[in-house]
Amino acid sequence: MHTKLTAKEEIIMNLLWDNGPMSVKEMIEHYAIPKPHFNTVSTFVRGLEARGLVSHNAMGNTFQYYAVVSRADFSRKTLVSSIDKFYSKQALNAVSALVSEEKISVEELKSLIEKIEKGN
Repeated sequence: MHTKLTAKEEIIMNLLWDNGPMSVKEMIEHYAIPKPHFNTVSTFVRGLEARGLVSHNAMGNTFQYYAVVSRADFSRKTLVSSIDKFYSKQALNAVSALVSEEKISVEELKSLIEKIEKGN
């Protein structure tokens, strides 16, 4: 499964994760003005489906699309892929970068280690 999403694909996945199964028409209702064309959204949805991220059920003469992968699973796989790609598969290097960039404090890291040691 290819884990990287374009900005437009990310919008569609978030719509499905947040709202559950939807038709393309329903997805378009959630977009801000100017709303994208039906065929544009449909093309992106079919691309996501081809990659195994989305599937559909026939509902009369329309399709209800739904996310095949959960947001949590997708996020986890994306994180692992990024660590593999940018940190030579060394998670410790990634954590070190987060601390260096002040995205996580040393205190937060210590708290996380305590939680893990306690089995939480």
